[in-house]
Amino acid sequence: MFRTLKAVFQDRDIRSRLIFTVMMLIVFRIGAHITVPGVNAASIQSLASSGLFGLLNTFGGGALSSYSIFSLGVSPYITASIVIQLLQMDVIPAFTEWSKQGEVGRRKLNKWTRYFAVFISFFQAIAISVGFNSLSQFGLITNPNIITYLLIALVMTAGSMFVVWLGEQITQFGIGNGTSMIIFAGIVARVPQEIMAFYESFFVDARPSELTTNGLISAGLLVAAILIIMFVIYMSKAERQIPVRYSKRANSAAQKAHLPLKLNSAGVIPVIFASALIMIPQTILGLFAGTHGDAQWFEIANKIFNLQEPIGIAIYAVVIVLFTFFYAHIQINPERVAENLQKAGGYIPSVRPGYPTENYISSMLNRLSTVGSIFLMAVAIFPLIGSYIFDFSQGIALSGTSLLIVVGVALDTAKQIEGRLIKRKYVGFIQD
Repeated sequence: MFRTLKAVFQDRDIRSRLIFTVMMLIVFRIGAHITVPGVNAASIQSLASSGLFGLLNTFGGGALSSYSIFSLGVSPYITASIVIQLLQMDVIPAFTEWSKQGEVGRRKLNKWTRYFAVFISFFQAIAISVGFNSLSQFGLITNPNIITYLLIALVMTAGSMFVVWLGEQITQFGIGNGTSMIIFAGIVARVPQEIMAFYESFFVDARPSELTTNGLISAGLLVAAILIIMFVIYMSKAERQIPVRYSKRANSAAQKAHLPLKLNSAGVIPVIFASALIMIPQTILGLFAGTHGDAQWFEIANKIFNLQEPIGIAIYAVVIVLFTFFYAHIQINPERVAENLQKAGGYIPSVRPGYPTENYISSMLNRLSTVGSIFLMAVAIFPLIGSYIFDFSQGIALSGTSLLIVVGVALDTAKQIEGRLIKRKYVGFIQD
């Protein structure tokens, strides 16, 4: 480990990328404390226990707690990405065609994703401003009128697009996926605050007779947290290696290889997508919180899409499972993998090349995704179930969803750094 750290700091390219990433994250954290004009940010604290606030604050990198210009974070861009990917599934022929055009098609799809993100940002900014203003007893917006709401929406939309731009710069010139890194930084930045709140509630504010019991409980929670993190890391790195043989290679030593299929090929993306999808109806309902808050249909809809209610938790779990299968087949396209194997003269033992190979990979991917989806669903909803049963706080930074994001982003970033170190070794070897 120490050798790896030494190699990282000795490599000029990786060192500059790390510094650039840190600088971009510092810019984001500074903007996360600049409050939107015309807003009383102190009144937002009364909504900290709501499910929508928790999700938006997570994807906003913690910026919503001060109702800053970066409050929306990357959530509109994530929602727009979901829409674009769904439209590629033979819904809009142009999008389907662009998805097969490589880099050129990807740029066109990214352009339309940004267009959708701007529209979603503007609508979401107005919706949460109206909704949160109603829920905070009209104390959030100092002068609630159309001009004020439009100004707030413009500022928050511009802030969200700037955050997306920061993420793209991190992806291109820094380390890791920029969008994920911004969410990661926001979650990690709130951990010290959550630890201090936990310490105060268990030790500072506790009675002398409760200190021993609270100490044992906190020690047990610490051990449980470490074990859960180790389990999440183990499941995230688990994979099934499918043997592959090559018939066209002269060197017999190189004829054997394997096709690695991860137990959770989709990574943490299904949890992010499911959370973003749950936010859409909650945001729309926020528009009607003031005028129809007492209506029966509003109460029913609010329960259905509320992560503090059993039916909302169940819908969240189902969406995670569906997105796990959906995104696993996007990450690993069985048809394309079978085609590439056949072109390279490769085959899976006891499986015919072509369509049978595609079916075999698809069935194997479905079996692995079944276990992976159950794993993601369990880690994501267990804290929600515990919150519902034992009335825990929703503001825990390292909850199930946050823990999956933190571990997933950390592993992907470490893998990218390791890949760059290996690449540097090969380049140095060739140059020598």
